[in-house]
Amino acid sequence: MPPIKRKPVVRKTAPKKKKSKPISTQWKVAIAGLLLILLSPFYYGYIVKGFVGTWRWIKDWGQDPNYRTYESFNIKIPKNYSIHGIDVSYYQGKINWQKVKSMKDDDVSIRFAFIKATEGILQVDPYFQRNWREAPKVGIICGAYHFFRPKRDGKAQAKFFLQVVNIEKGDLPPVVDIESLDGVSPLKMRAELSDFLNYVEMKTKVRPIIYTGLKFYEDYLEDNFDEYPLWIAHYYQPKLRLDKSKWKFWQHSDKAKINGIGHVVDFNAFNGDSTDLARMLVR
Repeated sequence: MPPIKRKPVVRKTAPKKKKSKPISTQWKVAIAGLLLILLSPFYYGYIVKGFVGTWRWIKDWGQDPNYRTYESFNIKIPKNYSIHGIDVSYYQGKINWQKVKSMKDDDVSIRFAFIKATEGILQVDPYFQRNWREAPKVGIICGAYHFFRPKRDGKAQAKFFLQVVNIEKGDLPPVVDIESLDGVSPLKMRAELSDFLNYVEMKTKVRPIIYTGLKFYEDYLEDNFDEYPLWIAHYYQPKLRLDKSKWKFWQHSDKAKINGIGHVVDFNAFNGDSTDLARMLVR
């Protein structure tokens, strides 16, 4: 075969590099000044704050604007409530109530606390007396609660609860915590619960609060105890899926971090303002 003829390659001459001009004294001064600003503590703090704010915005982007992350409490908190509180038991251990009271993030602080007192007909919470004594000293409004056992006699549980708890003027109403059937029928549970409520109200002249989870309420309690104030547990949601006219307290998280408490805590919002809360207190 005859050799293949190739076109001659035209090679481009590399362009000559321009000599860089030395940086003038004025530019050196300007660059040094800019570096001083960028490295200054003020500018660094400004940038850090801006980054944190941007990160919060990114993290909450696309979320309900009324359900904001509060870094100090380490949870999201529904925004349309002005009064917030916690509930505690032996699970939280020894509490520094002064630190609890002093904690604040923007407009959120701890105004009230529900404290476990008793369970069934024999169990007294080992930290109840200390919490019941120390929390009011720092100005936190308190209420005591009984963990109800449907298998046990309702009236006997009420008597036991009132033997342990001395309800006084300025306290929140007593609370009965009902969360399960404990193997009894819904009818039996409601009968015993009614006996508990009637006895406590008769002895204290105060209508107790019923605490329960949203599903338990919908399945077993709805349309049965409508005359009693309701405290509902419904977690990690921007809104409680229940008509606002039906409830007073909403336990919206069980993972809050609170100064002075060594374990995560339930966090609650009150459905109303300061005047509404004052009306609920024992007179």
